[in-house]
Amino acid sequence: MTLAATLTFISDRDHTLMRRVNRWQAPRWIRVWMLAATRGGDGWLWCAMGLLTLLLGGGRRFPAIGAATLAAGAGIAAFLHLKKATGRQRPCALEPHCWATLLPPDQFSFPSGHTISAFAVAVSLSVFYPELAAGLFFCALSVAASRILLGMHFLSDVLAGAAIGTALAGGSTWLMRWLG
Repeated sequence: MTLAATLTFISDRDHTLMRRVNRWQAPRWIRVWMLAATRGGDGWLWCAMGLLTLLLGGGRRFPAIGAATLAAGAGIAAFLHLKKATGRQRPCALEPHCWATLLPPDQFSFPSGHTISAFAVAVSLSVFYPELAAGLFFCALSVAASRILLGMHFLSDVLAGAAIGTALAGGSTWLMRWLG
């Protein structure tokens, strides 16, 4: 399969899922959860986790915060560049959503910056605090799902964001451990 055929295949599946999601009348509890997750993914949740880590994180707190900050910062730089380079429209620009009325933070969809940041922080902190991994990944997955269910991103945007955030976390945690 050629690159063009692969991209067409992915895009077709993304648009099919988008139409289903945009027409789904989700139960109220899911709506509330998705709105809260996306707002948490705006940054305040990760800042709060960073503050708690600094206050309660013990001897691992500085390398953990360093790795999470480095990964998230690199993630922001990456998604700003990639969004402009790809110029992919958001689902909400293509078709109205039946219940979500959020305004997107910018006009481009690929990759999901919220998801990059969520996985960059969750993976980084999980390396240093494996006992918190389940909660951290629940938060990251909730942010990722919210971006799709609220009509802000396609599934491939979120999958790419999770992969980028995870890779950046891997690099930043390796660097923090190497630095000592």
